[in-house]
Amino acid sequence: MVRKLDLEKLLTEVEPHPSPKASLEQYTIPPDTAAEILYLAAYTYNSIIGKNVLDLGCGTGRLAIGAAFLGAKQAIGVDIDKTAVETAKKNAEKLGFKEKTRWIAADIEAVRGKFDTVIQNPPFGVQKRKADTKFLKKALELGKMVYSLHKRGKEKPSRTEVSPRSFLTRFISNHGGKIKAIIPMQMTIPYMFEFHKKPKHRFLVDLYVIEK
Repeated sequence: MVRKLDLEKLLTEVEPHPSPKASLEQYTIPPDTAAEILYLAAYTYNSIIGKNVLDLGCGTGRLAIGAAFLGAKQAIGVDIDKTAVETAKKNAEKLGFKEKTRWIAADIEAVRGKFDTVIQNPPFGVQKRKADTKFLKKALELGKMVYSLHKRGKEKPSRTEVSPRSFLTRFISNHGGKIKAIIPMQMTIPYMFEFHKKPKHRFLVDLYVIEK
């Protein structure tokens, strides 16, 4: 059993995107959040060790490389951004996981097949509406188990608003998924784009653990 501290330490060595685009919501998932998700998937739900793992919207490879480190049979990362994919390849080689990882530069709609596990930190749909549900729908097509991170939204939405949890719960059910858990988490991202107003931004997210 890998120590969580060792996993997080490894993930800090994964280089972020050299020129992220706000339109693609290219925020590299923080090492502590990535480690928490991967550790849960590996040791609570047995979804990593010896499994074929897919990371949709992999960015520079933090989740896929972490899965390989924890004992995935193979970890595949897919991202539409070629620079992100090239960076992920370099990260995997640098950290010794070239043989256990594959990287594909493509839209997620091009992915076919079945995977034991899909782990993803999709766009939250802030810049482009429904970007998150595109990823979630595809993950549910491909994976037996899905771990998907989503922005939590307001704690008390108004009467005319639908909370993200309510919407996603219905969406997942309508696409054949069964939610095993919704796990609250916190993410912190650094200043990255001109419209950011603080050195760091901290916000609440939910990890959806879904069985297909």
